Parts: sequence; C-alpha cells; structure tokens
Amino acid sequence: MMDLQAHSVEVVDEDQPRYRIGTVAAIVQLHPQTIRYYESIGLISPQRVRGRMRLYSERDVARLRQIVELTQLGVNLAGVEIILRLREQIVALQAEIERLRALIGAELAPPSKPE
Repeated sequence: MMDLQAHSVEVVDEDQPRYRIGTVAAIVQLHPQTIRYYESIGLISPQRVRGRMRLYSERDVARLRQIVELTQLGVNLAGVEIILRLREQIVALQAEIERLRALIGAELAPPSKPE
C-alpha cells in the first residue's frame, strides 16, 4: 500500500520584507552600494525596520532583477525608471480590463431561473 502524505505549500507574500541587503546583493549579483544608490534615486524602496535596517521583499528582488536585466541591455537608469513605470501601468491596466470583462460577463449572463 502506498503511503500518500499531504505536502503543504507555503504561500509567499511578495511584499513581506524578509531579506537583508547582503542577501539581496548575492541573489541579484549587485554590490550593496549599488542597491543603496538605486534606493537613493527611487528605483527601489525597501522597508525599514528597527530604525535603519533595510529589508527587501520578493517584489523588491524581482524589481532589482528587472533593473539588472535592463542595464545589461544598455538602458540608462532614467530609461529603466520609465520602463518600470510603464510596466506597472500595463499590469494595472490589464487587471482593470479583467475586472471590466468580469463585470460585463455578469451583466450579459442570462438570468438564472427560479426552481
């Protein structure tokens, strides 16, 4: 008889601050000072805990990966900022489109018949 065990899947909150700057620097292969510079010019906004310690979320790490990718393609930091802002707007607009589609679908659905 085969013993099946249930495996729990951890749901990760992408905005939960969890990584210190040294860990993030290793993950994205950037110098911590570069990450601090990106913060100073507004490309990244880690959360601060206990006064001054920066903690980065999964979303911050993903954003840093996008910055690295774009700069490796030759995009300057001003261009990176514009591209990231446009990507965020696209995601927001796609979510709005899906919301409106669901609303229209609900309006066009035939009324349910009482039993």
